[in-house]
Amino acid sequence: MQSTGQRVVITGAGSGLGRELALRYAREGARLALADINDDGLKETRQLVADAGGWSFSQRCDVRDFSQLAALAQSCEERFGGVDVLINNAGVASGGMFWDLSLEDWDFQIGINLIGVVKGCKAFMPLLLAQGNGRIINIASMAAHIQTPGMSNYNVAKAGVVALSESLLAELQPLGIKVSVVCPSFFQTNLLDSYHGPDHQSKNDMAKLLESSPISAADVADITYRESEADHFMILPHERGRLALEQKRADPQMIYQEMFKLAARRLQQG
Repeated sequence: MQSTGQRVVITGAGSGLGRELALRYAREGARLALADINDDGLKETRQLVADAGGWSFSQRCDVRDFSQLAALAQSCEERFGGVDVLINNAGVASGGMFWDLSLEDWDFQIGINLIGVVKGCKAFMPLLLAQGNGRIINIASMAAHIQTPGMSNYNVAKAGVVALSESLLAELQPLGIKVSVVCPSFFQTNLLDSYHGPDHQSKNDMAKLLESSPISAADVADITYRESEADHFMILPHERGRLALEQKRADPQMIYQEMFKLAARRLQQG
């Protein structure tokens, strides 16, 4: 094993993609700061990291609370002396037609999936700027590019993560800080454990997509690691997602027609 010695922070590390990212970096010899609101999940991830030969510390952190993220950054400075890779991964699933989503549903979704990423970047920015180097990896979704009906608050949040990442890419490049954004389609994970929304049909549809995915969270973690290390900005792990985005760029109306059909089907089911 070739040790990179990288100092890596991962939010949402207690399960799913966050856990697989931790294991992927652990196999490269990274030192890990693992954050989540799930204490039991963090404990399990730490043990798996240790079993993989890695070293980590964990800290409970709700990404909605900037003070907790700032405390995490301080812990990294004290324990690591800096940070090489910040992965803003924490997120939740949601669904529901726009007219059924409450403002509370919007606040919850945007607060975690978008503003949580903003706050993560903000909390670690002083450290990264002082170093004059480092890497930010923000986990978005293909929902940022292909807006499936019945997921408007999730779509908007993830599109915001892409826009934020593009803004940071331009602003931080002259300062030596690299940025990547990851936009996976559905993959095999426990994302629905965090589902928040009024529409159980959306949850059921999402479960089917998760189960039928050809790739796993470990696959997404491996692609994320390899492509970010190669300094790729837009990371699209799913081939079907890449093809759909190319098709949307070439013929947006074709994608919209497909979305119309999906919306009609949802309304018939509901």
